[in-house]
Amino acid sequence: MRSGGREGWSPECGRWATAAGVGCLFPVRGFLAWRGESEYGMKGGTMKRVLILGSGGRLGAALEREWKRAGLEVVGWDRRAFSLDDPSRFSARLEEARFDVLVNCAALTNVDYCEEHRDEAMRVNAEAPGVIARFCEARGARCVHLSTDYVFDGSGNRPYTEEMEPHPVSVYGESKRAGEIAVLAAGDSHWVVRISWVFGPDRPSFVDGVVAKAFREERVEAVSNKWASPTYTVDAAALLRPLVGPGSVAGGGVVHLSNAGACSWQEYGQWALDCAWEAGLPLRTRTVGPLAMEDLKAFVAKRPAYSVLDCGKLERLGGEAPRSWKEAVREYVLQVVVPTLKGS
Repeated sequence: MRSGGREGWSPECGRWATAAGVGCLFPVRGFLAWRGESEYGMKGGTMKRVLILGSGGRLGAALEREWKRAGLEVVGWDRRAFSLDDPSRFSARLEEARFDVLVNCAALTNVDYCEEHRDEAMRVNAEAPGVIARFCEARGARCVHLSTDYVFDGSGNRPYTEEMEPHPVSVYGESKRAGEIAVLAAGDSHWVVRISWVFGPDRPSFVDGVVAKAFREERVEAVSNKWASPTYTVDAAALLRPLVGPGSVAGGGVVHLSNAGACSWQEYGQWALDCAWEAGLPLRTRTVGPLAMEDLKAFVAKRPAYSVLDCGKLERLGGEAPRSWKEAVREYVLQVVVPTLKGS
């Protein structure tokens, strides 16, 4: 995983990047659900059942847990129960389930792997979501599909709204954009949700990795010239509850979700270390040094330099503003990361 040269953490999927290689330590998966009407139980705006695909991932696991706590009837399928590898088999498998909303959390998210495996990326990230959404449309159910900030080229300097035209700069971004188009084309009641830099308690992420490295080693570096917004999975579940319960918003389209504010990978990591030190964790270094994206020669695919998402639409739909990314990271570090490392 670590093989010489300059190295630094990337929040894409809890990745360790070096000049000689990039390893995806933890897959990122996605999320979401709303309300609707179908013969399968969506009557009077009351949620009866949500099926989450990809419930073994960071977001999918969090949504299943948090929504069950909120009283929703949720069924989660991980990759063993449902794989996106063969879209021709989807219909038979989905016929076995009873659901009103299907939340597609599964995806191929290793950006560099996608760059070198285009056919697989397009099959999993583009073709599969379209097949799933068309099945939902035929059943009278809603499909909610997770997407990414990587559909944008990152050439701007202000947060991206849902109305801005996507221009992906990688095969990963292109495949995810194609998936968005396929889902939205299936019917006007389906949602595409774009998120960025996901962290949470169900799978280790960038936050866990950068603090653990500073706990054990004397040098930590992260990219300082790439910006986006972290997203805490627990907050994502809470913010999206108004879209899944009684009286929730009708219609469909695209919506952005993240915690409020923006940061570079270096700032993200530095804040995590600051919170860990404040909590009494004995770190071997308290500073995250800067790297430029250009220093990470192992990156195969191009990344957007600026992909901050404007989440005003979600706030207007749900009536609740997301809290700052710093507040969310602090809570996570104090409640999860520090106790885990102290007990190691």
